[in-house]
Amino acid sequence: MTIRTRLTLWYAGILFVSALLIGTWSFYELREDKSHAAPAEANEEREEAEGFNDALKIFFICGLPAALIGLGGGWFLMRKALAPVSALTAAAAKINERNLRDPMARSGNGDELDRLTEVFNGMTARLDHSFQRIREFTLHASHELKTPLTVMRGEIEIALAEETLLPSQRERLLSQLDELERLTKIVDGLTLLTKADAGQIALKKEPVRLEELLRDAYEDAKILAQTKQISVCLDKCDEALVDGDRHRLRQLLLNLTDNAIKYNEPKGQVILSLVRKDGAAEIEVSNSGAGIPADVLSRVFDRFFRVDESHNNSVDGCGLGLSIAKWIVDAHGGSIAVASEAGKRTMVTVRLPRATN
Repeated sequence: MTIRTRLTLWYAGILFVSALLIGTWSFYELREDKSHAAPAEANEEREEAEGFNDALKIFFICGLPAALIGLGGGWFLMRKALAPVSALTAAAAKINERNLRDPMARSGNGDELDRLTEVFNGMTARLDHSFQRIREFTLHASHELKTPLTVMRGEIEIALAEETLLPSQRERLLSQLDELERLTKIVDGLTLLTKADAGQIALKKEPVRLEELLRDAYEDAKILAQTKQISVCLDKCDEALVDGDRHRLRQLLLNLTDNAIKYNEPKGQVILSLVRKDGAAEIEVSNSGAGIPADVLSRVFDRFFRVDESHNNSVDGCGLGLSIAKWIVDAHGGSIAVASEAGKRTMVTVRLPRATN
């Protein structure tokens, strides 16, 4: 129940009780007056009936209209008084990490709500400063990590070129190289997302044949799936033209197909499709993996989130693929959703607006 409704009910209750008191008081006053004015032999029952009727007339003619007017006026005044609270609530509900710099409008009358709005604006300004410092740290840290990673990779590749290496030494160096590649992917992903948060990445929009990119992703997915004996199927592939960045859209499809293969069961299945629907191009990527529990389904786009850490250590990934995919889709004005049925199938659906010509 809203504050406005609660206050109105209280106000109505007070008016009702007041009207009853007025009516009761009027009844006894009129009864007393009539008892003094009437002769002694007058019928007492008649006096009571006349007094009660007079009280009802006063109640309906004066009390009830006054109560209705008071109720309507009270509702209007409370609505006007609480309107800034509703506006402040709506503005606060829209706050996110992207619009922290946009202050909420103040009334300027210096009352408690105006002061509360000022406090909210100060809080969002401090949050924006904190987010900005985190982005700068992440961007600088990822940039500084690239140089040592490149140097270490080069040294390991040089060491692997030596013919005197023992098999155990070569295996150890190859394992280190794999870990370096994984760390490099994490650093690259963090750099990309941090720059995207800061608005430092500009998409190169051009007409893109989405079905061509999907067929390329299908061919790449078949190669990636060979080691796990996973079958990849291209179900439908309608022609669809979109305005977008070819490189980022290719990256989107690669991330989705790579996830569908990595988080799958041996000898499982991956199904790709592209259909035109309601002025949009709809891409579906599904796999036959273990599925995602319903209680964590809303977190799949969080950075570094993995469904089950204890069982995913053997899976090559860092939890940034779907975060990057969501950023690419959002940057193209589309939507992305994940649906999963535990133990059966997980499906990612991407909708991108089609080009008008």
